[in-house]
Amino acid sequence: MTEQVKNVLFLCTGNSARSILAEGILNKRGAGAFRAYSAGSFPKGQVHPLALQLLKEQGLPTDDMRSKSWDEFAGPNAPRMDYIFTVCDQAAGEVCPIWPGHPITAHWGLPDPAAAEGNAAERALAFREAYRIFDTRIQYFLTFQFKKLGRADIERMVREAGVLQPTTENA
Repeated sequence: MTEQVKNVLFLCTGNSARSILAEGILNKRGAGAFRAYSAGSFPKGQVHPLALQLLKEQGLPTDDMRSKSWDEFAGPNAPRMDYIFTVCDQAAGEVCPIWPGHPITAHWGLPDPAAAEGNAAERALAFREAYRIFDTRIQYFLTFQFKKLGRADIERMVREAGVLQPTTENA
């Protein structure tokens, strides 16, 4: 008997950078066990070019990446989410739709690389740092022994994952 794939939704305001990066990373690293999605409360309508470039550089698919509203995931025909992670402070403070099935939620916020200032190299570095942080958090998330843990333990652990930062050894 095969285990059911768990759905994860990464939420941000614009759904153009952070949530897109997290979606791409989890879909690659968690393939077969997790299916990641991303959405925004006020989607920008396009994915930031530096996010797409970085995902491609990392060998991750980008063909299906698009900026979309969280309303797509709140309707009756939407995939049922098992986990929902906000990745920006603004989205974490907004009134979210009622998610069917009572998914486990946590805040995995970090600065918006799309708001980074400076030259092209400095802006690209902001995206790389966001990628590294999400990669660290997602790798930790994937180590959870979900079958052996109760909901309270998983909730605590996903909250802990939201503050993890890469170490210099991961650089």
